[in-house]
Amino acid sequence: MTSSSLPDADKSRFPRLRLMMLATLVTLSVALWYLAAHLLRGESDVDWHYATLPCDLHRAACSAGLGEGRTLTLSIDAPAGIRALERLPLTVRVDGVEVEAASVDFVGRDMDMGLHRFPLSKQDKGRFEGVGQVPICTQSAMPWQAQVIVETPAGRLGSRFDFTVERSVP
Repeated sequence: MTSSSLPDADKSRFPRLRLMMLATLVTLSVALWYLAAHLLRGESDVDWHYATLPCDLHRAACSAGLGEGRTLTLSIDAPAGIRALERLPLTVRVDGVEVEAASVDFVGRDMDMGLHRFPLSKQDKGRFEGVGQVPICTQSAMPWQAQVIVETPAGRLGSRFDFTVERSVP
């Protein structure tokens, strides 16, 4: 039997094999992306504390008790409300513990919107300031979470504050 008389089934294996290899590579790429996003956020060693309710970042600062008389407060200076793509002055104040560094991450609550971390500059004892920005979303109302993480000599402390950004209609 000559090679020209081989069935076509052997020839059709390779396209299916290539398709399976491509699907495997895509799956591995997505898994690595999620792993990298988790590692970049670096939240595994943070001692999280609940926000004090009620909390509405659109209207006023929000606080969280960090235990042992320590408190963390986040304020966003946005008199017209928090809007996507606008520069947002951020202030974090921590009382009752020495803080070396502070940052704010804006995280989509229902949708992965990537890493939006804003390190803050130390101003005076326990006060940090910086500027952040919420990215735009195609949804008319996007639920977000401001994750505040502070570095202390005893470890990292943090709190999460929920807010919603509504897309303005031109």
